[in-house]
Amino acid sequence: MDAPIPFNRPFLTGKELGYIAQVLENRKLSGDGELTKRVSRLMETMFSARRVLLTTSCTSALEMAAVLARSDRPDGEDEVIVPGYTFVSSANAFVLHGYRPVFVDVRSDTLNLDETKLEAAITPRTRVIVPVHYAGIGAEMDTIMSIAARHGVMVVEDAAQGVGATYKGRALGTIGDLGCYSFHDTKNIISGEGGALVVNRPDLVARAEIIREKGTDRSRFLRGEIDKYTWVDVGASHLPSELLAAFLLAQLEGMDAIQQRRAHVWTRYRRALAPLEKVGHLRLPIEVASGTNYHMFQILVDSLATRTRLIAHLKARSISAVFHYVPLHTSPMGLRFGRVSLPVVEDIADRLLRLPMFPELSDEQIDRVVAEIGLFYGTGADGTAISAS
Repeated sequence: MDAPIPFNRPFLTGKELGYIAQVLENRKLSGDGELTKRVSRLMETMFSARRVLLTTSCTSALEMAAVLARSDRPDGEDEVIVPGYTFVSSANAFVLHGYRPVFVDVRSDTLNLDETKLEAAITPRTRVIVPVHYAGIGAEMDTIMSIAARHGVMVVEDAAQGVGATYKGRALGTIGDLGCYSFHDTKNIISGEGGALVVNRPDLVARAEIIREKGTDRSRFLRGEIDKYTWVDVGASHLPSELLAAFLLAQLEGMDAIQQRRAHVWTRYRRALAPLEKVGHLRLPIEVASGTNYHMFQILVDSLATRTRLIAHLKARSISAVFHYVPLHTSPMGLRFGRVSLPVVEDIADRLLRLPMFPELSDEQIDRVVAEIGLFYGTGADGTAISAS
């Protein structure tokens, strides 16, 4: 029996324990210590970001964004536009703060928010647009920002999968009014859990700090700007511990090497699976000229039945491959906000399959995954038919 190939394996740079030891030596474990500040400054430099605030998760960052963007209208009267094909947090973080989600279809090539469908979804109640940069490929931000400006609507980038990726030379997460990152175990750059809010408008920085600090002006107090701190606004506890910041610092310092290895894995998959695409068995992810961080490698098969059988085939050979989101607009919670038809989302959701993807995936393991997919379809590496065993 071949050794199992997991879907994901968290990558360690080798510096994590050293930075964690620094935190223990400092005896400062709670948030906003020396390592947290160091990580924030590093990200601001690396991504040319105005202000980066570390959070406990990307969901936490999205909730902060929801509070920052909220109007004075009663609950349910602010609307947020989100793609129907995304993780639940893209919508739920806003619903939790009184927004009504409006779901929009995605493009068939990038699986990002379809910017051509965006303007028709805007109403006088629209407060926020949330483009999600699927698989580390940027949504069409020029068009989205132009539409948002025309209608006086804020843009919150869900760049959970986009850390280190760019759109026309600009880091994803730094283009909209606000950006949200994830450092979850399954992302390129990790801290187990964790995230960040990127504040791109100077007028939002002070309130973002307050919301993050449980609604208090404690950040100003710690900087010596005021002689005491108190409750001044709504907020919650969004600060990660210094231990997470220490782990994240090691990851960020190793980001170039991590991205290069992911690019190698992604490219090897694509080249090896190209014959299967050529004969029509599956569809491979779109190739972009530049900017992606190679977050995932996904294929599209012809039907839910095929995907189910392929997952079972791979599992029987100790290879873990997973499907992705159930469409938000057809979920039990999504249906509470009305029924809409999103043809592309509904088409791809049952057919998309994510293959194992992590920096330490060896060439031999990649070739094994590809060979098993070929065997499933009864073809060899060149796409020609063979007799399946």
